[in-house]
Amino acid sequence: MDQTTLPAIDLPGLPEVSLKALEACRNGEGHRAIAAILASDTGLTARILALANSSLYGRCGTIRSLDQALLRLGTRQIETLVLTAALQQLMQELGSEQWQQLRDFWRHSLTSALLAKALATLTRYPEPAEAFLLGMLHNIGELVALREPDPEQRQRLLQHHPLLAARLAEAWGLGAMAADAMRHQQAPPDDIGDASHLVKLINLSTRLAQSDAAGLHSAMTVFDLGEELTLEIKRRIDQEVDAFALMLDIPLDGDYSPKSGQQALRQTVAEQALLEQAQPAASQQHSLQQAAATLTLITGLPALSFGIRDDALVLLGRSHGDLPAMTLDAEPAHSALTRAHAEGKPATVSADSATVLDQQLLGLLGTAALIALPVATEGQSFGVLALGLSRPEHPVPALATRYCQRLARALALPQPGPDTLPAATAALQRQIHEISNPLTIVRQYVHQLQHRALADDLQQDLTVIREELERASRLLLQLGQPDTPDTRPATDAVELNSELIALQPLFRDSLFSNDDRVLALDLCPVAADITVPRSQLRQLIINLVRNAAEALGDRGRVWLRTITPVWQNGQRWVELSVEDDGPGLPPGVQQRLFQPVSSTKGCGHSGLGLSITKQLVDDMEGHISCRTGDSGTQFRILLPAADLPDHSRQTQASADD
Repeated sequence: MDQTTLPAIDLPGLPEVSLKALEACRNGEGHRAIAAILASDTGLTARILALANSSLYGRCGTIRSLDQALLRLGTRQIETLVLTAALQQLMQELGSEQWQQLRDFWRHSLTSALLAKALATLTRYPEPAEAFLLGMLHNIGELVALREPDPEQRQRLLQHHPLLAARLAEAWGLGAMAADAMRHQQAPPDDIGDASHLVKLINLSTRLAQSDAAGLHSAMTVFDLGEELTLEIKRRIDQEVDAFALMLDIPLDGDYSPKSGQQALRQTVAEQALLEQAQPAASQQHSLQQAAATLTLITGLPALSFGIRDDALVLLGRSHGDLPAMTLDAEPAHSALTRAHAEGKPATVSADSATVLDQQLLGLLGTAALIALPVATEGQSFGVLALGLSRPEHPVPALATRYCQRLARALALPQPGPDTLPAATAALQRQIHEISNPLTIVRQYVHQLQHRALADDLQQDLTVIREELERASRLLLQLGQPDTPDTRPATDAVELNSELIALQPLFRDSLFSNDDRVLALDLCPVAADITVPRSQLRQLIINLVRNAAEALGDRGRVWLRTITPVWQNGQRWVELSVEDDGPGLPPGVQQRLFQPVSSTKGCGHSGLGLSITKQLVDDMEGHISCRTGDSGTQFRILLPAADLPDHSRQTQASADD
């Protein structure tokens, strides 16, 4: 097998699993219910695990269960991932024999995983979820081989699939023990008597899943489990797999055909695409005005949309024709429209049972029947949509109900006032602002590397590039999910002077390339060790130096100074000072110094820099103060000194004119 490459994680899967996973995401089921569905499919598990443990998420703690992966990625991200997998599955071309193999592979993988989890619990392995995950992934090489067109390469993959699984475990950061469990899954039972617990679990579970006498012998050899107990465990797991297959509508007996599952999945994917195109607008009034036209677009049926104003229902939109003025009392709830509003559930009416109001609505719709669909969520009502039907027994399009649910969820989000910026929007702008800094560093370092020969400090430069790329990736994650928990690694001691020296060439080549603009370092002669995250420290320095340089105009000087120790309130600090000789901060900025303001720097600036700087200092449990005037501006930052035994080390830093 090729030792240089790993397979792309676009593996085949049963359409029934993707269908159920999308339905669970769409219905807002809990992450555990969604994880249970996804965990039954090796291909989907591999996709999610690879993404959750990727550098995009900082690799802050390895993910060793689907529950953890869902918490890290979020339901919205998982839904997008499953939708992408579904599109690829719909395009995969497998023969009838391959579909049979895929169904049998699904059953064997799920059986192995459930056996691994049960055995882990029985033998008191501390991480049963990890055992389940490895049991699901142990034969991923067989899944890779299933889509391989070359017979020789397919046979090599089948022969070496334990090695492939081990390499994937290493690539995803699952640890050496997980990789060993994959690598030795087919080792003879007599050879693993003194192996790690995890190796024994995966080895035994995969053998028991085969339902042969060798598995019973292995149970006795590996864990001293009697035949009766082993058979009972296997029987219960088989029942659990059968029940799960029934829930997913996967037939385990006889021939398997994917046609019905693919047809349902194709319809679900198409509906999802339509709903994405019909994403409700942020404004409540605008959303309800457009809702009637949107509902007609995705269902092909005429519609009316009513909003709530002063406890009355007001006609806001119509899919065709002029929009008459119509304001209705919400009570008494006799018509289908008012019943749907009062009861929070759909109400249907036809011409032979219509009230006067119903008859008016039927006239506007031009149909013989209608269904009123409430736009409501969690007891909060925003309006009602009336959808025209050709007859009372006409089935209500599932898209219509899903659109009303999505519209209600969108309207339930905080609505911005005329003079306020929503918290989510402010967080979004903050991330956008901060993305520009690390990407600027990356571009500048790449530029430097392209124009010079290899030097001794090349590895240090490459390290800066890698760290800044990872920080940009984390910021992009937070941009998509502002509520994502901060999973940065634990803080280690950082030497402030060394960081300033490392960043100095970058600043000189970018912000101070003009000879009339000077960056000067005045660093203390002893090590300035501080207990802050390195990425946050660099972000703080970049923000302050960038602001100071931009304040200079075409000429001027910026000083970076460090002092240690500084004692304040009985605590030892390291002081960082960033000072420029520019014109000083404008009065409007001074009044709202560390709050988001409209930038005075023109296009490309958001006015968020100093507010972010203050937040960074607060996060590092430091203090920041500012002095500004006609002769320039100085920011003084106190950062907590590291509790290191030796502070007499001389730094290599020296003052730089």
